[in-house]
Amino acid sequence: MHKILVAYFSASGVTAALARRLATATGADVREIKPAVPYTTADLDWTDSASRSSIEMKDKSFRPALADDVSADCSAYDTVFVGFPIWWYVAPTIINSFLEKCDLHGKTVIPFATSGSSGMGRTSAELAPSCPGADVKEGKRFRASASAEELKAWADGFLKN
Repeated sequence: MHKILVAYFSASGVTAALARRLATATGADVREIKPAVPYTTADLDWTDSASRSSIEMKDKSFRPALADDVSADCSAYDTVFVGFPIWWYVAPTIINSFLEKCDLHGKTVIPFATSGSSGMGRTSAELAPSCPGADVKEGKRFRASASAEELKAWADGFLKN
């Protein structure tokens, strides 16, 4: 039996709702990835090149501070689903902050995302260096309205192997 964690970052609540449905559908524990300094609406304005999110995403090495110590969060799990909204065609850098604080050696990491229209792009490849020793799978973008049945069918493809 797999021990599963669904960890997620949600700027507006959309990814949070999807992550909770995934956790319920798979019997996983759920954990929110929270920034030390919450994002404001102005911070998230992708049309403003001076907004916090724009500045963070321009620098691939930027790692926003986390609100909680997550270093032990992943140790008890075999599989970690990590969810986020797509920003600039990839995961927000706070996801790298989370992954780099966890020891994921020998674990399976599976990204999932929400987005109005963007796909996953190179998200899995860009997250892999933050997960040394982990098996990072190709992720999937879901509609905000994805059903628990759809999420379970997708997740089962990883969990039955």
